[in-house]
Amino acid sequence: MTAPEAGRGIGGGDYSAEETTTFGFPRDTFRILHVSTGNVCRSPITERLTRHFVAERLGVLGGGLIVESAGTWGHEGASMESHAETVLAEFGADTSGFVGRELLDEHVIMADLVLTATRDHRAQVISMGHSAGLRTFTLKEFTRLVRAIDPTTLPPLEDGVVMRARALVRAAAALRGWLLAPTAEADEVYDPYGAPLTFFRSIGDEIRDALDPVVTALTGVPARA
Repeated sequence: MTAPEAGRGIGGGDYSAEETTTFGFPRDTFRILHVSTGNVCRSPITERLTRHFVAERLGVLGGGLIVESAGTWGHEGASMESHAETVLAEFGADTSGFVGRELLDEHVIMADLVLTATRDHRAQVISMGHSAGLRTFTLKEFTRLVRAIDPTTLPPLEDGVVMRARALVRAAAALRGWLLAPTAEADEVYDPYGAPLTFFRSIGDEIRDALDPVVTALTGVPARA
């Protein structure tokens, strides 16, 4: 497994000519981008928990899967909030080497799936263009859609995580508009910035509960009891 560049996900963000297509997109990869506001609380938690849960199921984070994060008002170069580090450590996730960054066009262009903390973040990503609408969801929205997808309709893991992940996003996008949230707030993960550790823990639990069915669908492997 290739070690991640600090804050940039497995494989980093630079690609040689041999690793990219004619248009500059990486071959045989699936890139998940988590987006919040400052990229110091919610999106670091979702990024590192996604990596942790995938590695728990598959034994390694790889196979072309890249997980990273950014903020719409990102604190470029910042460390994650200390309470976010504590929450991640309590889940057993790696907190090392994280570096905050501001969301840029290139991040949206390269992402195969964008998962945002709130509807406002989703709207901001989509407003950047780059045909992002069909691959951008709030985290909880994506969870709701994924729960409605029959996993037997997805490619088996033997065909690779990348192929399975691409099929999952297409299936979720096709369901959007049919499976609406019961309330607007149901698709939100609220900002714990400046809050006590107890609130960070509750947000961490929300993120964990939302990520679990997503990672299960991505990998085809349920969480360990």
